[in-house]
Amino acid sequence: VQLQAYGGGLVQAGGSLRLSCAASGRTFSSYVIGWFRQAPGKEREFVAAVSRNGEIAHYADSVKGRFTISRDNAKSTVYLPMNSLKPEDTAVYYCAALGNYVSADPRQYDYWGQGTQVTVSS
Repeated sequence: VQLQAYGGGLVQAGGSLRLSCAASGRTFSSYVIGWFRQAPGKEREFVAAVSRNGEIAHYADSVKGRFTISRDNAKSTVYLPMNSLKPEDTAVYYCAALGNYVSADPRQYDYWGQGTQVTVSS
């Protein structure tokens, strides 16, 4: 599966953005999709993940209550609306896919899209 993340941009603190991850291929519904982010000088960290049917979602504590992950398998797209953004949310955001259970470990993901930059100004 090939993934493409988009929707990043520059926003003021307290603002909102919606990231999307579009996939190619007819087996999109077979994959768990996760979002990760990486800030300069920091390791890549887990943000959120959604199960293959969309019924199970898992979030990093730092984004709970502010970010919501969902998917539309008919459109082969996963969405990540981000609200109440903070300067510490600034990072390159990546979407990734793996074939079994929801995981927060980036090493378990097999496919990665290119990143999209999110910058939150204070």
